[in-house]
Amino acid sequence: MERRTQADRDAITIEIGYAFVSASLAAALAFGAVAGPALAFTLPDAVTRALKVAGGVLAAVVFLLRVTHLLWRFARRPEHDGR
Repeated sequence: MERRTQADRDAITIEIGYAFVSASLAAALAFGAVAGPALAFTLPDAVTRALKVAGGVLAAVVFLLRVTHLLWRFARRPEHDGR
């Protein structure tokens, strides 16, 4: 197995950073879409709490799926197969 070059290590670092930043933005949008009405309008406490919890759960799922998808896609590129 060959050692990775500095360019390979830099590419991996940038891809990880991009994955986390884009996943954070996607999660924030998902949370805002679900919990936004609870924050913008006066709703009963139970509905507000339910929307915030659902928004948080959806945001976490979106974050994990986005990071996983981007990093797996990066790892499957032929130029990053470690050879």
